[in-house]
Parts: sequence; C-alpha cells; structure tokens
Amino acid sequence: MAAPRLLAFALLFIGPCAAFGQAKRIRDENAIGWYVYEGDHKLGPRWRIHTEYQWRRVGFIRDWQQSLARLGAGYQLRPRLVLGGGYTHLTTHVYGDYPTADTGVPFPEHRAYQDAQLSDTLGRLTLGQRVRLEQRWIGQLPETGGRAVQHWQYQSRIRYQLAATLPLQGPRLDAGEWYLTGFDEVFLSFGRHVGSSVFNQNRLAGGVGFQVRDNFRLELLYLNQITQHAAPEPVSGLPVFEFNHGFRLGLNYDLTLMK
Repeated sequence: MAAPRLLAFALLFIGPCAAFGQAKRIRDENAIGWYVYEGDHKLGPRWRIHTEYQWRRVGFIRDWQQSLARLGAGYQLRPRLVLGGGYTHLTTHVYGDYPTADTGVPFPEHRAYQDAQLSDTLGRLTLGQRVRLEQRWIGQLPETGGRAVQHWQYQSRIRYQLAATLPLQGPRLDAGEWYLTGFDEVFLSFGRHVGSSVFNQNRLAGGVGFQVRDNFRLELLYLNQITQHAAPEPVSGLPVFEFNHGFRLGLNYDLTLMK
C-alpha cells in the first residue's frame, strides 16, 4: 500500500500548488452551504444503484450556487474495490462578484463518469480512495441573454478523493454512535478546451457524523472549496479563483432492494 498512498498524497498537492503558482489572480470569496443526500441501494451481492442530490447555496442558504443530480451503478469487483459509472446533471447559477458566465441566467451541464473506489483500514481508521473520470458537456448560452443553449463545449476532468472515518465510541462504528470524518479531493481538467486552467478545484472538508442506524447516517462538515474559473476575467485578463468557505450537511440512506 506504500505506492498508492504516496501517489494519493502527491495528487492532492499537485493541483493546489500549480494553482497558487500564479503570481497575480483575482479572489472571489463566498459563504456556502451544501445540503447533500446520497444513497447506495443494493440490487444483489455485487450490484448497487447510486442516487445523489446536492442543493448548493451561497450566503449559506440565501441564494443558489448549483443544483446537482446524479444517478449511477456500482459493481463490487473485489471485497475492497468497487467499479462504477453513471450520469450527472448540473445547473450553475449566477453568484459571486465574478460569475463564471456573464449571461445573467443559469447554464446547464451534462456529465458521464466512471470511477474506482478502494477501501482500507488503518487501526480504527477507515480510509477510502476514489478516482473518477468525467466527460463534461457544458452549455454555452448567448451573450445577449436567454436560456437556449447555442452549443455544448466538451471538457474532460479527473478527480482524486481521499476520505477517512474514525469512530469515537469503540473500535468499530455501530448504530447510535458518533464519529469523525473528512476528505480532500482535487480536480484536474484536460483536453483542448482547457487551456492553461489545468487545476480546476480542490475541496477540503472535516467534521462529525452520527450513525443513526446501520443504513442511515447524518454528517455536518466544514467545507473549504477553491475553484479556478476556466476563463480569465475579461478586462484584466487575470485568472479568477473562488475561495469559498462554509458547511456541508449530509444525509446518507442506503436501501437493500434485493430479496
């Protein structure tokens, strides 16, 4: 496990270091609140369906940031390895001092994704690694306004996440117990439409969770999101970085749909 862990920590720091290598940049700071539902529903000994919705807000809850809906499937290839894929629909709204689009209306995005999830334990600590490839079709709206997509811009992205969970009341996590949890995820873009904005974003989160039942848990995490816009600020030509701080309130509910 030494090589995978070394690669994990290297990937986590490549993106942020490349981003902060910029001598001059524009900062856009926002207070965010993400309200997240996730559920993995078993169809059999190896197959599962993944469902997810994220209600992302700025001003903690006041205004829209993004709306994300995801549907996918996973296959338990090995006891510690799950392969998956699916579809994501995202709508990005106008927010911040330097919005990603100057049309004044939200724009849509369609994604296909494939991922591999590897689980491990280190004493009482449960570790999870995830590598995800995304194919993104981002709707380009007319500059004169309106919601009709003029064309779809294609981009590719790779994501790496390292997550950890630590029980607080015993060697293993049981129903009715509290735990600590957190993750870091780096996003790197690639393809001909990316240009010099290889670093896309980094998310760092940490907080507490409560295992209500074996298949139901609640989590409240502090969330730090750093995002680089794909296009520079049009007047100055400087790259725009969002430094967003807030919380992530999560609900995980898993069902067994097999007989």
